[in-house]
Amino acid sequence: MLQLCDSECDGLSSLMECGGAVNSPGDTLGQSPAHLAACGGQAFFLLWQLQTGVDVNQQDCFGEAPIHKAARSGSMECLSLLIASDARIDMCNKDGHTAEDVALSCGFLDCARYLATIKLTQDTFSRAQSSLHNLKETAAGVKRGQCCQSISHGKRRRSDGFV
Repeated sequence: MLQLCDSECDGLSSLMECGGAVNSPGDTLGQSPAHLAACGGQAFFLLWQLQTGVDVNQQDCFGEAPIHKAARSGSMECLSLLIASDARIDMCNKDGHTAEDVALSCGFLDCARYLATIKLTQDTFSRAQSSLHNLKETAAGVKRGQCCQSISHGKRRRSDGFV
């Protein structure tokens, strides 16, 4: 697969010179220019693609998004760009592998560790947001309950319990 990426990346410049659209599959495998840039570790070209509005989660015929290609090539720069552009790190390819799995299987331990750390950070942030949302709902419910208890039939209640 890596050899395939290398040969495809050789034609990357000619693909763009021909006027290939940002998200159009540039080859028979359904790989966009972003896939090709990521699999070749071409961070500058990938950055340009990201600035033109590429779909960072577009999958090719193998179910791989550019993040899988960057993991396969061991390109920390491309991984960082894709994650900063909201690439889904939990997306699985057709074999059921995430980008972290791909990096591990290709021997890129630093990339796998980086992806694992990002996933843990995102999961922690998501749980914190969920907890905060639940806390806000609870606080709003308590506040509404206090409001309803303090006003009864248009009259204020006395603090000693008598109406």
